[in-house]
Amino acid sequence: MNLALYRQMFKVHAKSFFSYGIGSAFYLVLIISIFPSIANAPGLNELMESLPKEFLAAFGMEGGFQELSDFIAGEYYGLLYIVILAIFSIMTATQLIARLVDRGSLAYLLSTPNSRTKIALTQALVLCTGLLIIGLFTTLTGIIGADLMIEEMFEQSAFIKMNIVGILVFFVISGYSFLFSSLFNDERRALGLSAILTLLFFGLDMAGKLSEDFEWMRNLSLFSVFEPVEIARGGVDILPVSLALVAAGVLLFTAAIIIFKKRDLPL
Repeated sequence: MNLALYRQMFKVHAKSFFSYGIGSAFYLVLIISIFPSIANAPGLNELMESLPKEFLAAFGMEGGFQELSDFIAGEYYGLLYIVILAIFSIMTATQLIARLVDRGSLAYLLSTPNSRTKIALTQALVLCTGLLIIGLFTTLTGIIGADLMIEEMFEQSAFIKMNIVGILVFFVISGYSFLFSSLFNDERRALGLSAILTLLFFGLDMAGKLSEDFEWMRNLSLFSVFEPVEIARGGVDILPVSLALVAAGVLLFTAAIIIFKKRDLPL
C-alpha cells in the first residue's frame, strides 16, 4: 500500500463516504422514530397475519411490528439498506479503477515509482475504508437512536451481528465490482456488469421468497446469506457465514489486483 496515495484518494472520496454514511443513518433514525406509532396501530398486526407468509418474507415483513429489532430488520435492512450499500459499492469500485483508466487519469499514477499492485491494493483499501465508515455510522446510529427514542429493550448484540453480516455481504459485492473495474477499460461496462449481477442476485432472492416452487433460486443468490429478521431473532450463527463472506471477498479483491497487474492498459 502507498500511504500518500491512500490519503489523497481518501480525501477525494471522503465526501461520498460520509454522505452515504449519514444518509444510511438518517433513514435508520426515521425507521426507529416511526416504530412506536406503527407498533401501537390497532389491527395492523392482525392484517399482517392475514397476508401470505411468502409475500411477507419477500418484503422483509415476516417479523411483524411488535419488536423493534424485527421492525428494523424488515423495514430497513430488507430493502433500503441493500439499495444504499449496493449503489455505494458499485459506484465507488468503478470510480477507483475503471474511471481512471477510461479518462486517462491512471497514467499519472503509473508514472510515479509505484507498482500496479501497490496502486490497486491502495484503491481497494480506500473502498473498504468507505464501506467500514458507512457500517460504523449505521451501527452506532441504530444503537444510540434506539436508546434515545425507544423505551423498550433493544437487542444490541443481534443488531450488531446484523450489521456485521450486512457489511460483509457488501464486501463481496465491492469485491466483484472492483474485479470488473480492474478488468475493463470502459467505465460504463464495468458499472453495468456490476449492477446487473447485483440485481440478478436480488431478483433470485426475491423470487425464491415469493414462492416455494422457486425457493431453490435463493441458493444462487448472494443475498440468501443475509437474513436480517432471522439474525435479529437470534436464529442464525453468523460465524460460518461471516468467514465464508470474508474468504470470498478477499479472493475477489486478490483476483482483481492480479488482473490489473497483468493486463494491457490504454495509456
